[in-house]
Amino acid sequence: MKLQRVARWMLVGSLAVLLPLSGVAADKAPAKKASSKAAKAVKPPQPPLPKATLEDVAYGKHPKQVMTFWKAESDKPTPLLFFIHGGGWMGGSRASVGGLLKEMLQNGISVVSVEYRFIPEATADKVVPPVKGPLTDAARALQFVRSKAKEWNIDKERIGASGGSAGACSSLWLAFHPDMADSKSDDPIARESTRLWCAAVNGPQTTLDPKQMKEWTPNSRYGGHAFGFAGDKEKKLSQFDEFLAKRDTILPWIAEYSPYALVTADGAPIHMTFGAPPALGQDQKDPTHTANFGVKLQEHCKEFGVPCEIVYPGAPDVKHATAAAYLIEKLKAPTQR
Repeated sequence: MKLQRVARWMLVGSLAVLLPLSGVAADKAPAKKASSKAAKAVKPPQPPLPKATLEDVAYGKHPKQVMTFWKAESDKPTPLLFFIHGGGWMGGSRASVGGLLKEMLQNGISVVSVEYRFIPEATADKVVPPVKGPLTDAARALQFVRSKAKEWNIDKERIGASGGSAGACSSLWLAFHPDMADSKSDDPIARESTRLWCAAVNGPQTTLDPKQMKEWTPNSRYGGHAFGFAGDKEKKLSQFDEFLAKRDTILPWIAEYSPYALVTADGAPIHMTFGAPPALGQDQKDPTHTANFGVKLQEHCKEFGVPCEIVYPGAPDVKHATAAAYLIEKLKAPTQR
């Protein structure tokens, strides 16, 4: 069944994406039971990635501003998958593109997987708010790729983004943000577009508004670090509690960096995959990657006429069971998106 492929893709992504996000201590379960669970969780190592065409290509001056490029064989310019790895903007690696890489190349779609500054590195660079670092790095990397279109045999129009968790949020930010190209810049890279043809993502946070998060999923606990909130242990105040309490002081930041807030009729078509069905207004086992995010964004996209597909166990009217299927069809379609 096609949805089985969704589960496999979610499993691969979760190993690279979800673990850095929990921020909580391990459950105090009996050691024997924990060992049993750990044994069941052991999976065979993932096969090595295909040899890259170009490694560690710098798109900026920071050591983390690098990318890997795999060129699909073609006589004509190829579409491109622009992959942004997850990890809460705190960890992860571009190697997590492995779940999509082979299928993209087999279908004539070139692939770029980017590294970027994490929240601590952006903070060290005095970027305010910290989330601006990873997001604008992604935008700059996309512009850099477009500047290489002729050299790398890329169709600079047909670029689709993908990623998991924070990488998914970054992808959606690009999908909905107005074009950041600066036509008057002396820098030719800055004159390139930041718009996407489409995006297909896994477990995204579709809003960075703590009020919306709390309304959709009462036990939400993620996102404060993106805006520099760390909480207060002495006062037993979590970073999310501080995030919510001080929300009114950062409304301009939410408007600029939350994907939900950026949706307009000009947004790129999107596809979202989640590992469990939604339950709006109820606590979730994984509130950071709940399908509640997807359901609410899909409702919002419909208001603006932006095509938005959502996949989760039991989802109705599934058109594309996997991100790969969606990307291949959209990026290779002979007509406009």
